[in-house]
Amino acid sequence: MTLTYIFHSCFVLETEKSILIFDYWLDPYDVVSSLLKKDKHVYVFSSHFHEDHFNRAIFEWKKQQEAITYILSKDIYKHRRASKEDADVWLAKGGTWTDGTISVWALGSTDSGVSWIVETEGRRIFHAGDLNNWYAKFLPDVVPGQQMYSFEMEEAFDPIAHEKQYLGELKDIRKIADSFDVVMFPIDGRIGNGYTLGGRQFIERFEVGLFVPMHFTTGFESAWRMKEFTDEKGIPFWEISEEGETIKI
Repeated sequence: MTLTYIFHSCFVLETEKSILIFDYWLDPYDVVSSLLKKDKHVYVFSSHFHEDHFNRAIFEWKKQQEAITYILSKDIYKHRRASKEDADVWLAKGGTWTDGTISVWALGSTDSGVSWIVETEGRRIFHAGDLNNWYAKFLPDVVPGQQMYSFEMEEAFDPIAHEKQYLGELKDIRKIADSFDVVMFPIDGRIGNGYTLGGRQFIERFEVGLFVPMHFTTGFESAWRMKEFTDEKGIPFWEISEEGETIKI
């Protein structure tokens, strides 16, 4: 198998039989168009409706590749970003689907939509979507029940309640699986101090074969900070350095 970083939170996993594309937004190196020409079934995942995880351009791919299956989070339809007939499979948290080649579980998020577990050809993959402990930087300064305001997110929130929700989502994921061959997870330095906390809490609870950072547009080096924590656990870490980069799994 090979995993290719496209941009932000978009990756392409190519297996012997199929091609899986997660959370397409932009493709600076035009990687996807060449993959669509291959004689393999293509599965397209979008975890939620935010523009950095979902782009309606994915539906144009049907003109190039007939063997394509769209597996989308139901919130995309609820927010009227797509029509019901656009996707082959609509899933919300708790939903499952299989066609014999891949098996999919939709798990929860601490933002919109879902996170994904996918099993194919003997491997188990996790793509977090926007699941993360997003407000970790506020935790040292907050008391239980206190509301804070994030100028980056433009909203008020309770950081302790948010972390509790995040840890609850991890418990729900463990009911399905406690180990993954590949984990794609947000390590986004733009959210400030504590930006690795969600990732650290994840690797404390799951066996991980390869940890892959995501949810950045530039500044790859900030995501590499997570490596010191994966090294402590003996988990391989992909130090992504450019769009279009590929790693063998």
